Amino acid sequence: DRSLDYEGSITIDMDLMDAVGLLPHEQVQVYNVTNGQRFETYTIAGPRGTGTICVNGAAAHLVETGHKIIVANYALFTDAELPGFVPRVALVDERNRITKLT
Repeated sequence: DRSLDYEGSITIDMDLMDAVGLLPHEQVQVYNVTNGQRFETYTIAGPRGTGTICVNGAAAHLVETGHKIIVANYALFTDAELPGFVPRVALVDERNRITKLT
């Protein structure tokens, strides 16, 4: 989904955010698999259990409803922290319901 009338961000169902460890206002990169567009924005918590993923503001011009996107974020670790790091990946269906969580 998309909403042009907002200053920016991507709204994501808070259940999805919790599943992968994203926080509200955290910086993310969005990769549009459908059209190749890439952009950086920040997260806004959406209503739980809705499957909401909505690109807001100017970035909404880069995504159409139904496009497949990847939302990614990154972290910096010290050498001591790195051995304990396990990335979290959620794959979702067409209604943004988690089908696989690693």
